[in-house]
Amino acid sequence: MSSAAHPTRYVSLLGLGFGDCGKGRFTDHLCAELQAHTVVRFNGGAQAGHNVVLADGRHHTFSQFGAGSFHAGMATVLASPVIVHPTALRVEEEALRRVGVNDAFARLLIDARCRVTTPFHQAAGRLREWARGAAAHGSCGVGVGETVRQALAAPGTALRYGDMRHPARALEKLEALRIALQREFAEAAPPHAEAAQELALLGDATLAQRWLDAAAPCLRLSPPASVDAIGQRLARPGTVLFEGAQGVLLDEWRGFHPHTTWSTISTAAVEAVLRDAGIDAPVQHLGVLRSYITRHGPGPLPTHDRALDARLAEPHNADEGWQGVFRRGHPDAVLLRYALATVGPLHGLVASHLDAVEGAGLRWCAGYRTADGASLASLPLADDATDLEQQHRLTQLLQGAQPLYEPGGIATPEAWIERVEALSGQRVRYGAFGPARGAVRSLHAFGQIDQV
Repeated sequence: MSSAAHPTRYVSLLGLGFGDCGKGRFTDHLCAELQAHTVVRFNGGAQAGHNVVLADGRHHTFSQFGAGSFHAGMATVLASPVIVHPTALRVEEEALRRVGVNDAFARLLIDARCRVTTPFHQAAGRLREWARGAAAHGSCGVGVGETVRQALAAPGTALRYGDMRHPARALEKLEALRIALQREFAEAAPPHAEAAQELALLGDATLAQRWLDAAAPCLRLSPPASVDAIGQRLARPGTVLFEGAQGVLLDEWRGFHPHTTWSTISTAAVEAVLRDAGIDAPVQHLGVLRSYITRHGPGPLPTHDRALDARLAEPHNADEGWQGVFRRGHPDAVLLRYALATVGPLHGLVASHLDAVEGAGLRWCAGYRTADGASLASLPLADDATDLEQQHRLTQLLQGAQPLYEPGGIATPEAWIERVEALSGQRVRYGAFGPARGAVRSLHAFGQIDQV
């Protein structure tokens, strides 16, 4: 279909940090402002945590359903790169009902090709992370990475959402997976207090059928969708919003190995979903930032400051659980340059937590002093996008880097915006000055793509 004649506007939100940048609140806001009819999840899985707080205090942390779901009639599409967790979908749908969204399944399209997370993936992922001990990579503990790992290792045996329409086929795949993982971990079970519970799941020959029974309502309420059906949805006149998960600094290839997600966060990943649906149209890509940088769990964060941890409240990100400690750091020009270089061409930025700037004591990190005493203003970008050794070297560099701060602090949101716009060459088009829906403000006009 010709892009010049296409009646639909396509917009994406792509995190430029380590996640937790506010993609949920901007998805919710733009669904209303741009009169969107569909939110597309195009990467990640059930480990997403996108918060939307309504003016009346209702709150939901969106995991798999699109963060525009508070808007009546807003559809969610889980595109084929997404890892679907059917029983977690049921749990999330029940949580949405408690805050007044009663038809989430009726508005959900799931690509039949989506890989599926099962209890066996979740158990294996936890066992594998425990086995790493002090060298843990970081995990949400819901099995997303293990689902991808298994599908890459044995593509023909991977369970897809469409397979679940055929119970005998699905059961055969589940049992093969369970037995293979049981054998693997029986020989090298990690010395962890909770490992026995996960090993018991892998040894339960009745669990596959019971899990299929528990997942069956998902199949009935949201049957597997064909590529044609998804293409028809995405081609409807109006606006389609692509809601990214995680952030580009966690990207499976461009993040800092091994502390990454098994997911791609880029403009190219968004455009690939459209091409797959038979749509040739431009996309307006927006990069999402928090006013200070954050990270959940292990991995380098050069500007981490314990004073910021104590000063900046975080109601939706606890230190407990699988994700690990939630850390805050000062704005980092080195990581922002790297994110901009890796994510792909953008048409603007959006920024959350701008209300936190005043009084936070934020400083601007302009570069690093490396372990060998050199000064560094930017990170090298590998020519080979699959060079994990290069990414591991970057991880080691960051772990030994000391931030070099510019004199003085960042006292106001305006000062923060000025620095970010000067570095990026992009306008900060929207800013969030609080957690609730009404706190998002338009800062610079966001027109159609030929006006940007």
